[in-house]
Amino acid sequence: MASCYGVSKLLLILLTTSIATALPVTKAVSGQINSNSVLVALLDSHYTELAELVEKALLLQTLEEAVGRHNITIFAPRNDALERNLDPLFKSFLLEPRNLKSLQTLLMFHILPRRVSSPQWPSLSHHHRTLSNDHVHLTVDAPTLRLKVDSADIIRPDDVIRPDGIIHGIERLLIPRSVQEDFNSRRSLRSISAVLPEGAPEVDPRTNRLKKPPPPVPAGAPPVLPIYSAMSPGPSLAPAPAPGPGGPRHHFNGEAQVKDFIHTLLHYGGYNEMADILVNLTSLATEMGRLVSEGYVLTVLAPNDEAMAKLTTDQLSEPGAPEQIVYYHIIPEYQTEESMYNAVRRFGKVKYDSLRFPHKVLAQEADGSVKFGHGEGSAYLFDPDIYTDGRISVQGIDGVLFPVEETPATEIKPAAPVFKKVAKSRRGK
Repeated sequence: MASCYGVSKLLLILLTTSIATALPVTKAVSGQINSNSVLVALLDSHYTELAELVEKALLLQTLEEAVGRHNITIFAPRNDALERNLDPLFKSFLLEPRNLKSLQTLLMFHILPRRVSSPQWPSLSHHHRTLSNDHVHLTVDAPTLRLKVDSADIIRPDDVIRPDGIIHGIERLLIPRSVQEDFNSRRSLRSISAVLPEGAPEVDPRTNRLKKPPPPVPAGAPPVLPIYSAMSPGPSLAPAPAPGPGGPRHHFNGEAQVKDFIHTLLHYGGYNEMADILVNLTSLATEMGRLVSEGYVLTVLAPNDEAMAKLTTDQLSEPGAPEQIVYYHIIPEYQTEESMYNAVRRFGKVKYDSLRFPHKVLAQEADGSVKFGHGEGSAYLFDPDIYTDGRISVQGIDGVLFPVEETPATEIKPAAPVFKKVAKSRRGK
């Protein structure tokens, strides 16, 4: 009985030792810090602003683990350096929730995972790795013998000394290159996907479905909007805006084209009055140049000097009368003598739009040429193709055109039907 008890006790001892050797050996690491820690001293010093940033960056547990493993060195800017000398835009960038990673990198850039006191400064190597896996450069300024970390001066060396770390006061915040690049990219809006403003969707009343957006217009294509949408208000309301150099799409230099055709009128001879109006009415010439720069094409029906001399004072006395006269002589199409003559030969009468909306210019074939206008106020195509460059066409005519005021047709009452009385023959007479 005793032998059996001894054997069982021996087996129990062997089993216990085998289990103990099989289990891994763990070292207890305390996650708590005592009141004499350098992290507690950071809260009770002149560096409370930095301590607030550490709390907002959710780094307290990380720093407690770093203090538990080894001594640390903190380069801490004073409160006034963070309050007054820090860019407000940069500070708001750090406090945005989406930039938490940048804030953590910035704060750990100020902490070394080793203890570096001021007496040890000259004897250490220059480069030291921080908790953010970046390097800081520790130097001594030769003339003043002042300690430096990167480009910041140590203004309070060994300001706080504790068993698990040390705090040096610096004049300003240290910013690693990665955080600076993130801030620059946010400030230049490179990392923001901007949304183009779009109008509310339109519903097709016929199908009760959303209308599809129009396809994009390729560069150099004719404008989608009519020419009247691109025109400025009339001369009596506001002057035409000056065009940009070469137009916003940099296709044509409309101002140069208008100057060119005005010089052509002067050299051609017999159209000095028309050229003089275009030169003096700078707003009109500027607007024509802007339209050509936008990609529109124009045809100018230019009256010769004899026709302009017949204008009366009453026709020119009203405000804006010269502009309205010239507007009626500009067609928002590119037409040459051949194209207009072929049109009137084929269709008989053709009405061209003019810049004096909504009036139109009537054209018809007469005596082997093209005649514009109605009745006595008509004019013939006198000098064809004075200037043609594919965008502006100038055609000389021998009269000044005026729009015909269309009067509404009076309603004519239908005449009462006329009944013819037929005398009936009487029987017996």
